[in-house]
Amino acid sequence: MIRVALDAMGGDHAPATEVAGAALALREFAADVTVMLVGRPDAIEAELAKHPDIDRTRVAIIPAEEVIGMAEKPLHAVRKKPNSSLVVGLALHRDGKADAFVSAGNTGAILAGSTILLGLHDGVDRATVASAFPAPEGFVLVLDSGANVDCTAKELVNFAFLGCVYMRDVIGRPSPKIGLLNVGEEDEKGTAVVREAHQALLKHPLLNYVGNIEGRDIVVPHPVHGPLDVVVCDGFVGNVVLKFYESMGRVVVGLLDRQNPELVKAPDLQPLLRFLDYAEYGGAPLLGVRGVPIICHGSSTPAAIKNAIRLAVESVRGGLSDHIAAEFKLREAQAEQ
Repeated sequence: MIRVALDAMGGDHAPATEVAGAALALREFAADVTVMLVGRPDAIEAELAKHPDIDRTRVAIIPAEEVIGMAEKPLHAVRKKPNSSLVVGLALHRDGKADAFVSAGNTGAILAGSTILLGLHDGVDRATVASAFPAPEGFVLVLDSGANVDCTAKELVNFAFLGCVYMRDVIGRPSPKIGLLNVGEEDEKGTAVVREAHQALLKHPLLNYVGNIEGRDIVVPHPVHGPLDVVVCDGFVGNVVLKFYESMGRVVVGLLDRQNPELVKAPDLQPLLRFLDYAEYGGAPLLGVRGVPIICHGSSTPAAIKNAIRLAVESVRGGLSDHIAAEFKLREAQAEQ
């Protein structure tokens, strides 16, 4: 049984979107997946009534009367609102009553709450948000995508290891290729931190590090190394790239609609539109903490919530947290030799 705690009050249109997303997940996923809806019971029950076909034995409602708003200061809110849906959901995960946690709430609060309640793996200094970028060869994992605006070289190296574990053990890509996002491929390019991280990554035998890469190499196969699996950068750069990339889907659809409104409805075009739709990827795992927290957009659709739950289930089935712990333990052992 895989139990996913879902912050039912987190998103912009909670709890309607969260409950609808949970309903989609329960209809589609295996019977061993259950969802714990954390939030205000009356509001959740009212939304569940709109989905009478779902198996209610696979749904639990966990009361939490407080809500952390998007504009609240993350650390202060986590400490001052212990009965919020976000904190209660993370506590369920910490206490082993839930196997994963999904929220479309305040990103900073999810990061702070996960770090405080779940704790970091040994050897990890800071957790990182890892976002999937659609690409012709599947998707590329970019981290950090917003949690850490300023990073040290050591933290960038850690992000590379975290991304490697996720792509290898959850997604199933053996020996994932890793690139460091920079303004050029040459060793001397980039900031002092990026140059230091590049040299450190070159010395790690556990990683399939291909070197510095440029922005165009994120989703277009590199002319020498081919398609990448993991791209490492600090959260400032990663978030800017992420937000720009997300907008491109809307730009393409808008251009097509302007040229020919009927074309957007064409069956042959639907795979492309799904490829460009960020809802297909659901959420972003927060890597480095002892557990499986998944962060969603506040504006997530029911489909995005469903796919975030799918991502959580895949991460649990893949033993993500245990594999991260083992990877950093192995790395420490090699460093001592």
